[in-house]
Amino acid sequence: MRGSRVVMLAGVAAVLAGCSVPGPGGAPEGIHDPYETQNRKVHAFNRDLDTRLFSGDGPGYAGVVPGFAQDRISTFADTVSLPQTVVNQLLQGRLVRATSNTMRFTLNATIGVGGLFDVANEWGLAPDDSGFGETLSVWGVPEGAYQELPLLGPSTERDTAGILVDLLTDPVAYVVPKPERYIGTVAKGLDKIGERSQFDGIIESVYASADSYAQLRLMYLQNRRHELGEEAPGGADFDPLSVDTEGF
Repeated sequence: MRGSRVVMLAGVAAVLAGCSVPGPGGAPEGIHDPYETQNRKVHAFNRDLDTRLFSGDGPGYAGVVPGFAQDRISTFADTVSLPQTVVNQLLQGRLVRATSNTMRFTLNATIGVGGLFDVANEWGLAPDDSGFGETLSVWGVPEGAYQELPLLGPSTERDTAGILVDLLTDPVAYVVPKPERYIGTVAKGLDKIGERSQFDGIIESVYASADSYAQLRLMYLQNRRHELGEEAPGGADFDPLSVDTEGF
């Protein structure tokens, strides 16, 4: 039953991810954004919410939570995400990476005290995540149109479909009972807040630009396509490794 559900979700995701592609003239500068009007409204909402949550006079997450605790939360969030990463890498045919992440999960979940310490990294098994959006890319599903999602930030139709499938097929949800499974969800959320705090200067500079929507869109697409080995739009001088735009 579960297997058929996964297959069905994968098929739906593939259809959704490819539902919008550029016409015969192609996308200007490699950016396909037919939903720009709606996207800009969501961008304005995300920007205002970010300003309210992170631009106050208080110390914020990075100032309140000690660095040691932030590291433990980040490592635990990575550990509970590894089973899904392994599943996706198996679907991608990347057996070496799947094996490496299986070993990484085993080490961190045991010697790493339930995933609180990244001992695997010290043994040469570096962090390496993946999602169903990347799986769809490996399968040849087109990127689709650019999207900006409420709270989650920049995405594409393909990655949005991937997010939905990942939410519905997380292996941890099938083996860890409620309410314990929500501990991992909370950790992932706090980890994203921590990442947001780390890039505070970059994010504020983007939001302060003349057209923050266009700048964020370009940065995200360049970074994401670089991750997937796809051709990036414009801006050859941009360093995609210098910024993580996930969750803007």
